Amino acid sequence: MKKCLYCGREIPEESVVDFCEHCGVSVFGEKMFKAIISNMEDARERNDLVHRKDFGIENEEIEKKPEI
Repeated sequence: MKKCLYCGREIPEESVVDFCEHCGVSVFGEKMFKAIISNMEDARERNDLVHRKDFGIENEEIEKKPEI
């Protein structure tokens, strides 16, 4: 299982977004959240959805901040 970016709740690995429904609705509003999910699911069906793992990038690498 992966975890929500906002609250850390577990979400299904097959989820098209990296946040839970509760946080998605809180951040984007219900109408926009539904549109995001619908568009992302459509993209996945067309094999047009790119994941960071497809490029060999893990969350730890993304979260690293450059030293100044």
